[in-house]
Amino acid sequence: MKRILLSHGAGGQEMFALIEQVFRRSYGPSGVSRDDSAIIELAGGNLALTTDAYVVSPIFFPGGDIGRLAVAGTVNDLLTAGARPAVLAAAFILEEGFPLESLQAITDSMHQTAAEAGVNIVTGDTKVAPRRAADAVFITTTGLGAVLRPGLSGAAAKPGDKIIVTGSLGDHGIAVMLARENLLGSDNIRSDVAPLTEIVLRLLEAEVEVHALRDPTRGGIAATLNEIARQSQVAIEIEESRVPVRPEVAAACEVLGFDPFAVANEGKMVVIVAASDANRALGIVRDCRYGREAQLIGEVLPAPAGRVHCRTPYGAARLLEMPTGELLPRIC
Repeated sequence: MKRILLSHGAGGQEMFALIEQVFRRSYGPSGVSRDDSAIIELAGGNLALTTDAYVVSPIFFPGGDIGRLAVAGTVNDLLTAGARPAVLAAAFILEEGFPLESLQAITDSMHQTAAEAGVNIVTGDTKVAPRRAADAVFITTTGLGAVLRPGLSGAAAKPGDKIIVTGSLGDHGIAVMLARENLLGSDNIRSDVAPLTEIVLRLLEAEVEVHALRDPTRGGIAATLNEIARQSQVAIEIEESRVPVRPEVAAACEVLGFDPFAVANEGKMVVIVAASDANRALGIVRDCRYGREAQLIGEVLPAPAGRVHCRTPYGAARLLEMPTGELLPRIC
């Protein structure tokens, strides 16, 4: 690797190699968390800290916009650490000539999404880049929250655990892709972008034995499940027929040659829960606004460590590998 490629930001194998070979090498193993949030240990309790940059194109798409995406994505990353999101900071890079009306629409959307998630946007920064030195608007959001349930991690999955996904997959990536290219009547497919505060806090308050939470964004559940299998050194098996994918998303993926399991989501959560609590957890999730289509899709196995298998409706099993390459540029 001598130069950065688009695939290094796609959430798949190349991005994880970049993190290991560059960032963890420079910062040290403790300097880059393999989870979506870092845990800061303080005398009065632990805090979760996360940051993320958003460069989606187009910035307004069916079901959302870059502002809603920036808030929901950062809130959801805090939730994966078992934290109650509290405050956000937002930094903007604006291209010279960007319409003020569009900026106002984005910030209004951020305010509304933050209110829905129960967080406040308390500080930020603004820079303006010359024309053609940036693409319309880039947003970086940083979030802080109080950890309610220590120990949730992609490294905490255990053999016997069950796997729940909170709703249909692939909606966001396909909605953005179709809107950008003006394909296949893109208004029929809408992004799922949403803050999942209600789902996660209700699971934690109910004292369900959750071991890991992860929002399957870039790289979809294929990347997420492979991350967890590698971190926990377990195997994961899912049932293809149980994984919810909307018919219109499945059709678009078939036409475009995409695997819906590798397509980004921005309003879904993968929940790894003890088998004894799986049905109760599923009921709690389905009782929430953004969890009504939740399904139990698989389980954690002891071996082969680091592998993910998908069992087909015909009884065969195929390897679900970590995605490679750049399938859907600029989806988050």
